[in-house]
Amino acid sequence: MTKAELKDFLDAKAEQYEHPQFLESDPLQVPHRYSKKEDIEISAFLTATIAWGNRKSIINNASRMMELMDNAPHDFLVNHAQRDLERLKPFVHRTFNGDDLCYFVKGLQYVYQHHGGLEAIFTDYQTETSLQPAIGRFKELFFRLPHAQRTTKHISNPEKGSAAKRINMFLRWMVRTADKGVDFGLWKGIRPSKLSCPLDVHSGNVARKLKLLKRKQNDAKALEELDSNLRRLDLQDPVKYDFALFGLGVFEKF
Repeated sequence: MTKAELKDFLDAKAEQYEHPQFLESDPLQVPHRYSKKEDIEISAFLTATIAWGNRKSIINNASRMMELMDNAPHDFLVNHAQRDLERLKPFVHRTFNGDDLCYFVKGLQYVYQHHGGLEAIFTDYQTETSLQPAIGRFKELFFRLPHAQRTTKHISNPEKGSAAKRINMFLRWMVRTADKGVDFGLWKGIRPSKLSCPLDVHSGNVARKLKLLKRKQNDAKALEELDSNLRRLDLQDPVKYDFALFGLGVFEKF
């Protein structure tokens, strides 16, 4: 395939999969249940945090987290008392357990009360071309309160070599335009051109078959390589191709 043919192919696939119908089997359906900005952000962040493994299980457990917070996540995290956290203790999704969830509630409360919320941190610490350094800064701020060391593994850090798939996915949800009825376009102070592709097994395998990625590991260096190649196809909105890579990998077994 020539570069022009590859772009045409991926543009068509991105158009095909960036559709509200996509939400029927995607964890992104959970934050779409809310209309208040902070509820969308918080439910999206928590959903993205547990977004690994079986997609049906992710949706069920993300829904369960919201139920445990009375389906009002912002109100719960701002106003909860210590006794309210007890109901979260039985929660488990793979290695993310009730203790982790309790800390995430407290960490988010700290972020909203002392740093202006999730949007403010990522907006303030973005660079001219990237959000990856802001992820590292966010992790540092998020874990300012006393916490179990094991809980820190649930937020990846690109500065430590991670592709940070789940948090890059969350950032895509918040930043990319809502025009197609999938992503939210809530955060106006960040340009979509700065987003990085949520790199996982599916998107990585498809990217290698399409010669968008040579590196074998799905790590921060691979993400940098993939981002660079996707920006050559669309400098303003490179992460729209996440829909193409994911759709080709998951739905078409490309």
